[in-house]
Amino acid sequence: MSNGSSITHFLLLPFAHTRELQLCHFWLFLGISLAALLGNGLIITSTACDQHLHTPMYFFLLNLSLLDLGCILTTVPKSMANSLWDTRAISYTGCAAQAFFFVFFISAEYFVLTVMSYDRYVAICKPLHYGTLLGSRACVHMAAAAWGSGFLNALVNTANTFSLPLCRGNAVEQFFCEIPHILKLSCSQSYHREVGFLVIDICVIFGCFVFIVGSYVQIFRAVLRIPSEQGRHKAFSTCLPHLTVVSLFVSTVVFAYMKPPSISSPSQDLVVSVLYSVVPPVVNPLIYSLRNQELKDAVRKLLTGCV
Repeated sequence: MSNGSSITHFLLLPFAHTRELQLCHFWLFLGISLAALLGNGLIITSTACDQHLHTPMYFFLLNLSLLDLGCILTTVPKSMANSLWDTRAISYTGCAAQAFFFVFFISAEYFVLTVMSYDRYVAICKPLHYGTLLGSRACVHMAAAAWGSGFLNALVNTANTFSLPLCRGNAVEQFFCEIPHILKLSCSQSYHREVGFLVIDICVIFGCFVFIVGSYVQIFRAVLRIPSEQGRHKAFSTCLPHLTVVSLFVSTVVFAYMKPPSISSPSQDLVVSVLYSVVPPVVNPLIYSLRNQELKDAVRKLLTGCV
């Protein structure tokens, strides 16, 4: 029986088999990567440099942009390189590192989104206590807790997954190393421990989701009590970007992992995995800047200063 120590590399699922389509995939992912780098880089730089954006909401947005960059830089470059060099291989160590960093960034991002819902709740439902509940120290502690929780989650899951004996080959049915797809290669009698950790993860994810939903129920109730239409519109506009990002994140992940096996296919799995691992880092900066005049002004000031 083969195990992890006898496997020196894994084979990732390719996007295309013909040379022309492989090059198209490379250039498409290059464009997506550059767009993500530009959008998130502008948000990070603007938020860090503009004194007007040194508030809890933009502090958490800066953290979200950093995590988005980490997420896309974990998965896309290796896929681009494989298409460019017409190969499917990734080393055992590289696969483990990719799985670790993807879980780390995606988990921490979800925890940051949860904290951001609390930020919006306090801003709208308890505005008089906003400075007390979300002071500089509290924001740093919450952000550190999100990053630390993501790191711990990634460390435990990756260590357990890659300690399992693998006896079903080395072909991963995904364009990057993802823990559920690595588990499919493990011996059927040996992965129950990691499944237990995944169940715990699901419970934590569900708990965060309930917290986000509960926060927005309270937010909507408070907004509907605002007498002026302009006040209601302003309150809703500050929540809409976050709500859109959360909806995109949760819907794509839930569909990817909860869809019935009967409607699953490798090509469909590839498209869905792109939706939750590649698309959000590109569209999140657009979602947050589209209706945010403060952020637009900061970016415009930054670009004008550079020119």
